Parts: sequence; C-alpha cells; structure tokens
Amino acid sequence: MICDIVKSHAFRRRFRVIGSLEMAALIAIALSETIVADQADPYALNFHLMHPGGDSKPGDPNAAFYLDGTYHLHYILAHDWSVDGKTKKGFSFIHVTSPDMLHWTWQKTQLQPSFTGHGMYSGTGFLTKEGLPAIIYHGAGSGRNQIAIAKDRRLSAWNKPYPVEPRAAQGESAKIKHWDPDCFRIGDTYYAISGGLNPPLLKSDDLKHWTHVGDFLSHEPDDVAIGEDVSCANFFPLGDDNWMLLCISHTHGCRYYLGEWDSEKEQFVPGRHARMNWPQEGQSPHAHLSVRDCFAPESVETPDGRRVMWAWLATLDERLLAKTIQSLPRELRLADDGSLRIRPLRELNGLRYDRQVFENFAVPTKRGIGGYATKRIFEMNGDAWELRLTVSREEAMRKRFGLRLFADSDHEGLPIMIQPASGTLRIGTAEVPFAVADLPEGEDLELRIFIDNYLVEVFVNERQAHVAAHLDGREVRGVDAYAWSAPITFEKIELWKMKSTNQGYLKARQRRVWEPEANSGAPGHD
Repeated sequence: MICDIVKSHAFRRRFRVIGSLEMAALIAIALSETIVADQADPYALNFHLMHPGGDSKPGDPNAAFYLDGTYHLHYILAHDWSVDGKTKKGFSFIHVTSPDMLHWTWQKTQLQPSFTGHGMYSGTGFLTKEGLPAIIYHGAGSGRNQIAIAKDRRLSAWNKPYPVEPRAAQGESAKIKHWDPDCFRIGDTYYAISGGLNPPLLKSDDLKHWTHVGDFLSHEPDDVAIGEDVSCANFFPLGDDNWMLLCISHTHGCRYYLGEWDSEKEQFVPGRHARMNWPQEGQSPHAHLSVRDCFAPESVETPDGRRVMWAWLATLDERLLAKTIQSLPRELRLADDGSLRIRPLRELNGLRYDRQVFENFAVPTKRGIGGYATKRIFEMNGDAWELRLTVSREEAMRKRFGLRLFADSDHEGLPIMIQPASGTLRIGTAEVPFAVADLPEGEDLELRIFIDNYLVEVFVNERQAHVAAHLDGREVRGVDAYAWSAPITFEKIELWKMKSTNQGYLKARQRRVWEPEANSGAPGHD
C-alpha cells in the first residue's frame, strides 16, 4: 500500500519540494487516510447528515440559517469538559455549512462551554433587526435561557451570550420555567417562547429587556394529551396569515400545530394539531425517551421561500443510539384545505442517475381469505436508492399491498404496507395514519422511498413521512412487491441510484476540526 502511495503521480510531484522528514510525515498521512477509507464505519450513510465522531447524542438540530448563499446548521454534541480539574459532561453546538442542504462541511466549533461558560441545550436561530444572526438557547447549568449574537454573517465569531431575564408587567422578576426557547419577530417586536408545559410568551424591543406577556397558546387542541410539553419549539409563518409551531413533546416525539396569530391578544390560536412520530413495536409508552424516532425538529426558510425542516433520528435501533443522524430535509407547505404537505427536499432530485422504469407492474394473487403473493421488482446492486411508485386511487381502494425491502425467500425484510383495515401505512413496525379513501377523487397513490444503506424514509402523497432502520439482514438486496387477497397493479415504478454527498463527513471523521475544547481554561472566542 505504501509503495502504491509513493509511486502515485501526485505524491511524486509533492515530493520534489519537500525533505526526507516531511516525506515521512506525508507517507504517514497518506497511509492513515487510506486506512480510514478502507475501514469505513459500517453505519456510515451516503446522503443523510450524520455526526463524524464517536458517541454523539443528544444530537438535536439547532439554529439553522441561510446567509449570503450558504446554509448553516448546528446540532448538539455531548462531550467531556474539565472544570477546575473535575470532568463533567459538556454540551456544544457543532456547526456545519452547505450550499444545498445535502453536501455538508464541518466548521470549527465556536459555541461551546469553554466560550459560553455553560452547556448548550436546544434553541433556534433568528436574525436581529440589524440583520445579524443570533441564537436563543437554554444554557445548561445556568438556570436561564441565553442569547448569543454573531459578529459576522459567516458565524466565524460570536459575542458572549447573556441571559434572558424577563420581568412581569409591574417590573418584578417573572416566575417562568426556563427551557428550550424560540425567538421570532413580528414587525419591530421580538417574541420568545420558553418551553415546557403551558409555555410562556415574552416580548422585547431590543433583545435585552423582556416582558412576560402571558400564555403563548390560547388553548390546547383535544388530541393533545394532558402532560405533553412543548419543547424544541420553532414558530414561523407558513402561507398567508397562517403560522406553524413545530415542536416535540418528550412523551410523543415530533409534532406540530397550525393556526393563526392573534395580534391583539398576542397569542397563537391553534386550529390543527398532528404528529410526525409514531412508536415502533416494543417501545414502551412509559419510558418516553425511548419513543423519539423523529425528534427535536429545526427548520429554515430557503431564499425561494420554501420552509425546510430536519429531525434527529434518535431511537431507530439500539445499535444507533450513540449516533447522531438527521432526517432528510423535508419541505413543508400548506395545501388549499389548510392541511400540511410534506415532501422530500427538491435538491435530492439532482442526486439521481441510472433511471429504470416499470410500467403496469402486476402482482397476481387470487381473491380469497388471507392469501398473498410477492413479485421481485429488482435487486439493489448498491446501497443508495430512490423508488417512486404510483397506483391509481381506484386500483388501490380497500387493498392491502406494498413492498418488502431487503427481502428474499428466507427474509421478509422491511415491510412498507398500505393497510385499509386500520387506515395506516405500516413502515417496519410503526403504524402511520394514512388511508387511500381519504385521498380526493382523481388523486393517485404515490410512494417515494429513499434507501440509504440501512436507513429508509417514506413519503406518501405529501401527506405523511416516516423513517425506519433495517440493520439485520441488510445484506439481502431484493425488493419485492406484495399483494394480499387481491391482485394489484402498479401503474409505474421508477428507480434511481443516488449519488453520495458524504465527502465532507469522511473528511471530518479524519480531520476533527469540529472537536470541542476539553477544559474551561482553553482560549476564548470573544
């Protein structure tokens, strides 16, 4: 291997201008790079954003911006941090940048305990009236929510954070819970939410002096369970005169409210509430932190007006618990009837190549009680794919059918099933609410499925999206169509291989520029 490296044209060209000691160092670097490439992490992904280090939870995505042609995203990293000779757990915001929300580069970590003096829990990013990027977040161990304002629009340096100290109308200190905050601006007024049960609303003219307004929510919809908190909140306009509260409850995972802003009462009036997370079999509802396959969302507005979100995929499989993996970017918009539409990021289309098409793909099975049939569509000769399947609404009505990924005669693989009896789309062992009967006349069923190594994300008619992991038997590469008790015909099946976007991940795994400082005596960033 060393000989191959030394014989390479690029190496010999560089060797002409270096000495023997530098040559030895260059060989060591080249060899280490080759070893890293040869011993790739079996859990590495192709086009999902994933932390390049070791253990990395919690992993909440945070503080997303689009600034001067670049997307910025942060996510939480837990790490050891030494204070006065004692090692404790620190929490930093890892910073990644991208031109397209797919190809990510890791930057030097600025927002970390050695700079802030405390850990960093969830919050959001926003722009000040002056156009500077700012972050509001919960300062872990500080007992307060905090605000940090960047010194430039490249996020290369930050001013020291300061605490949010709200006052009641009479001037005394407001007694509120300080937790996962969000900040948004309406006109010249800044508003902030502090998370938890019955989240309070604050307002300010200058980000320094805050007044407690009252309750943020006018009421809770009937399908919100008593005891659900509003955490990892992100509040933003979506369509004309409509607002969306994207958040979690720790008991139920990612969810959202749609409604209106009452400018007179300074309150959010929700009209709809729905969920983005559904538990797998075996995830206990009593151990709420185990039910967070889709968790801790964050969003950004693109320059062409799209609202795009990510979510931390935290509990898909116990072998992935120490990984930080973000969902594919999802575009959110309102339909004419006021309901939410969810579709995969448009830029993903640019990763496609080697298209295959199957027209009128029929899976014959006799009508009867409980009989089923499968038919092989193709064998995956790679581990990065998009599948798009179309079935006419009339053909799909009252039929149980779908796909089995990673399947062969000995493996059922990962099921993706339309189930009319329960009005659900089954993905793995999760039951996602969706019924063909609810589609309007003339709208065909469309499934878009993204396969990235062992990770599978499914979008159905822009109504629902969910994710599953399939680690056992993923070496099986068959993709089968499935029909139960009645034949099914897929009008069209389209397949694309997907290009990898993980070059930045591979580089950051080796050159750990993102790694936070380990002690409080490290140089500051102010």
